[in-house]
Amino acid sequence: MATFLLVLVPILSLLPLSLSTLTMQPSETETLFQVMESMSSDRDWRVSNPDPCSPGQSWPGIECKPGSDNFLHVTRLDFGFGANPKCMQNATFPSLIFTLPHLQSLFLLNCFNNRRTSLSFPVLNDTSPNSYNSLQQLSLKSNPSLTGRIPAEISFFKSLQVLTLSQNNFSGNIPDSITSLTYLVHLDLSYNSLTGAVPVHIGQLLNLAGLDLSYNFLSGSIPTSIGNLGQLQKLDLSSNKLSGTIPEAVRSLSYLSFLALNNNKLSGKLPNGFYQLHNLQYFIMDDNPMFVSLPSEIGNLTRLQELRLANSGYSGSIPISFTLLTNLSTLSLENNKLTGAIPVGLTNLGKMYHLNLSRNMLNGVVPFTAGFVKRLGRNLDLSGNTGLCINGSDGYYDRADVGVGLCGGNASSTGTSLNSAVENESNGGSIRILGFCQFGICSNIMGALGFWGLYCYLL
Repeated sequence: MATFLLVLVPILSLLPLSLSTLTMQPSETETLFQVMESMSSDRDWRVSNPDPCSPGQSWPGIECKPGSDNFLHVTRLDFGFGANPKCMQNATFPSLIFTLPHLQSLFLLNCFNNRRTSLSFPVLNDTSPNSYNSLQQLSLKSNPSLTGRIPAEISFFKSLQVLTLSQNNFSGNIPDSITSLTYLVHLDLSYNSLTGAVPVHIGQLLNLAGLDLSYNFLSGSIPTSIGNLGQLQKLDLSSNKLSGTIPEAVRSLSYLSFLALNNNKLSGKLPNGFYQLHNLQYFIMDDNPMFVSLPSEIGNLTRLQELRLANSGYSGSIPISFTLLTNLSTLSLENNKLTGAIPVGLTNLGKMYHLNLSRNMLNGVVPFTAGFVKRLGRNLDLSGNTGLCINGSDGYYDRADVGVGLCGGNASSTGTSLNSAVENESNGGSIRILGFCQFGICSNIMGALGFWGLYCYLL
């Protein structure tokens, strides 16, 4: 028995302590209380939760994990949403929060709404506890009173994988130091007031899967180094003031599935390398002064689900190759200078649910079947193309309103909407096309009726 106990004691000493017996270090607990008192007035945290990490006493919005020193440490804090602590009305950014030495994730949503505050970092010496090596996720979102520049010291967080600073009021340039955060997988600085250029060395963030700089005031060109982001799946640079052309280097973004460049000042032809992005599913590039012909090579991007090229000065005809985009659900080409007929094959795109070809110079007979028109309903807009018309004999367009009149001499009298030629009868809900001559019957009997046939045709 004595021998057995001698063997058992060392084994027990190697087992981890029960979480129920672990506590926090007093210095870390005090730091946490000071942070909570500066951020949230939901309760008296010292009284209601004296052991913030202990099972049964831990407060919402906190996550703790045991460390190798047999103490519990705060690893995650969430404020401002769900069941998490709400931020007090006049809260300011608590830089002290970064002295929690094991903090891995920090989420502050809708916390700073009234009192102007800025992102800042505590002044530390070499031995001060900090989260510069531990923090992996930093999300400060929807804080309209969070102002000033993004500090260059953001580069201190060498382990950051997710940096979200969206829907705040940051201004000034994007600091070049941000490109040293080489572990970043997701970078979102959208919906701020940032100015200047996209950092030239953005291509150093080799692990990025998502980059969103949309809704700022960024200018200059898209840097060629963006082609180094070989893991990128989402790129959103929309609603800025970017100019120039899309760099040829995008050919290297082979995993890219979402690309939004709309509402900028980009111009010219798409680079040849663009048509090698065979994983691209969403291409949104409305509102750019392109002023070139629609490229037929887009038909090579057969995984496209949304293609938006509206209000960009495109000319020429709609390429037949667009009918090869069998996964397309949305096609927006409105307010361009497109001419010619609508390709017949578009009516065979079975996944299409939104088509806008309005305000162009298209002409000819609309080739869509009644089933296609019915499926799209109000999501089909062909208005503003004075040369287009619909052959009423091709089928009944139930309650359609696509902004195009019927073909033939009666088109002017039928107005600009199919609704003027379609009536839903109250008894039984059947559809009847108004006007004898609108069926095309007149043209078939002209020869037989002579003058009266001609008279009917001219009605």
